[in-house]
Amino acid sequence: MRFSVLRKRTETLLASGPAYCLLLQAHFESTAGNCWLEQGKNGRCQVLYMSGMSREDCCRGERLGTAWTEEDVPSNTLFRWLLLNGGAPNCIPCKETCDNVDCGPGKRCKMNKRNRPRCVCAPDCSSVTSKGPVCGSDGKTYRNKCALLRAKCRRYPNLVAQYQGKCKKTCQDVRCPGSATCVVDQVNNAYCVTCNRMCPEATSPEQYLCGNDGIVYASACHLRRATCILGRSIGVAYEGKCIDAQSCDDIRCPEGKQCLWDARTARGRCSACEDDCPESRPGDSVCASDNTTYPSECAMRRAACSLRRVLEVKHSGSCNCKLNCN
Repeated sequence: MRFSVLRKRTETLLASGPAYCLLLQAHFESTAGNCWLEQGKNGRCQVLYMSGMSREDCCRGERLGTAWTEEDVPSNTLFRWLLLNGGAPNCIPCKETCDNVDCGPGKRCKMNKRNRPRCVCAPDCSSVTSKGPVCGSDGKTYRNKCALLRAKCRRYPNLVAQYQGKCKKTCQDVRCPGSATCVVDQVNNAYCVTCNRMCPEATSPEQYLCGNDGIVYASACHLRRATCILGRSIGVAYEGKCIDAQSCDDIRCPEGKQCLWDARTARGRCSACEDDCPESRPGDSVCASDNTTYPSECAMRRAACSLRRVLEVKHSGSCNCKLNCN
């Protein structure tokens, strides 16, 4: 039913007395419309959840951001709205206050400047006893554990603290929690990992992995165990047994990865190529194994994909530095 028709009927019913107002309320609750998962900053409804749904059914849950449109329009009109107009007009948010809003762990509901309820990050830092910087599993140093929890909430849901102190390029002075062991990965970042003392026997050839060292490992567990013993990340070249490859043409990589050739070892490895890199900051530059200075490790990995060859970090900073390169 079109919005203009409903507005005229509304005016007529309001002029008819309180009894008709109750009928009007029941009518709006039962009118079929479109249920949306979010309302954009432009005020329009975006991300269609289901058509032919009443507002009562659409707004039954506690999810913040759900909205409803009264008009039950054809699918081609919805498509035009979403494609050309940035969403559907006449968007009615399900939640207009923070009452009964469940934002999930580490978040709370807060009214923004436009007087709309929004979920914001508010991690519980009351149990954080350690002070000072911590190294995150993304290889970045955070001011403290609470700052890491905020970053986990905002951008990196899998982020965890590796160890206390700034992230290092060596395992020296790194104290890993519990029974974890420090290892250095392929871009010279120190990480804490839990080592498997025993690994189950491989039951299928599909578990085999070819390491970057040219050795076949029976499973991912066996490769991690070897990494712990060595104290340095080995890395997976590709799935399956190692082959006598003469070039990347002999290696099949899974979708989303590209073969890079390591001229030093005459071996290839499958690597994920990044589409874009965040803006680099002072101190992010690295000197790579081709003796070229890149603005960041991400930029180095993108260059490696363009060149189709393995590049590794020699040290932080410019390749031209003579002292205090780190």
